[in-house]
Amino acid sequence: APINRDFLEKFGDPIVGSELAMFNIELNCTPQSLRGRALTLLREDIENTWRRCSETIKSFDARLMLIGILPTARNEDIVPENMSNMQRYRALNEQVMKQRKGRPVEIDIRGPEHLRMQHTGVMLESVTTAFQIQFQVGLSRAVRFYNSSLIVSAPFLAVAPNSPFIFGKDLWAETRIPVFEQSLAENNQTQDSFCGPSRVDFGSGYARESLAEIFQENLDFFRVMLPMVVDDPSHRFSHLRLHNGTIWRWNRPLVGFGEDGACHLRIENRVAPSGPTIIDTVANAAFFFGLVQAYASVEPPPETVLPFPTARDNFYACARDGLKAEIRWLDNDVHPVGKLVLEELVPAARTGLADLGVDREDIDFYLGIIEKRVKSGQTGSEWMRRWRAKRKGGFRELCHRYIERQESGLPVHEWDI
Repeated sequence: APINRDFLEKFGDPIVGSELAMFNIELNCTPQSLRGRALTLLREDIENTWRRCSETIKSFDARLMLIGILPTARNEDIVPENMSNMQRYRALNEQVMKQRKGRPVEIDIRGPEHLRMQHTGVMLESVTTAFQIQFQVGLSRAVRFYNSSLIVSAPFLAVAPNSPFIFGKDLWAETRIPVFEQSLAENNQTQDSFCGPSRVDFGSGYARESLAEIFQENLDFFRVMLPMVVDDPSHRFSHLRLHNGTIWRWNRPLVGFGEDGACHLRIENRVAPSGPTIIDTVANAAFFFGLVQAYASVEPPPETVLPFPTARDNFYACARDGLKAEIRWLDNDVHPVGKLVLEELVPAARTGLADLGVDREDIDFYLGIIEKRVKSGQTGSEWMRRWRAKRKGGFRELCHRYIERQESGLPVHEWDI
């Protein structure tokens, strides 16, 4: 439903904004300290905004859906006419196609089924939606936290996939990953032909001395996509921030400014899809925050033990296979990721959250959801696949049943088939 402009005009609160396509909206949260009841406060914040959005959308005879890829999206939906009316998006589309010298975007993804198609612009990226986590970190610990984010992204994604289908095909547990990478590629680069940094990818290596290395790589490897003269003083980093905003690593550093005008550094994780429910989303965040804190604090640093190519291979294995993936971990052994999560990673996340000062009740509740989800094997992607296998219904019927269960508020491991 390409109605976000009318919806946002009626909603009237900048906490919700537009996205690339007119059938998407973006919900934002109030920053807070990661201690005490932070997880429950995050959940209440999202739920309050979601309720208000859900009430507003009723007047448009539409419903909201939290999902990584809408299974009923069609090729004819992702056309320039459905692009949000913002100069940035149209300039982005123009520049991507200019750098591709007019060649169409090629999508080639193999899973249980095979999708091969072409598209003539960046709108293909708009069928993917994410739950993006940002956390502020001091300069002295930024390298450890960034590298920790890279390493834990694989098991984090394994517990959270919610995007198995696109254009009628069953592909990866988290099909959003290859779709986003290939839809903004400048050279039709696939995972089978890795040849250096791409605008959307896992990255090219760990940080060593400073996250300034990432911004230097931006300058060295990527042409400026949105040229703009900005007369701000240099300490506002306006050109750096604009250029960094056109490079979408799954984990990327951000330079920002607080309400007091002070400059700070954030790390953004873009790995997890939207949904299936808000409670699942916050449980995912709890797992991620706990893991990052835990592995940024242990000695020796995990990045000195796990080679970067292995961390990258782990990530794409978990994107393809979800909880059925096997990954090589810090002991240099290969583990079924589900078993690793239950035996090592959930306990590590508990320790990490406790070290941050998060309330024990919140830790037990949200990490308990992760444990139950893994024991049941029912992620969002797995529920969709199980439903189709049992019910033999089409994607439209799947979406109706998905929304019913989403609106119940039950975590996905409790959804019936």
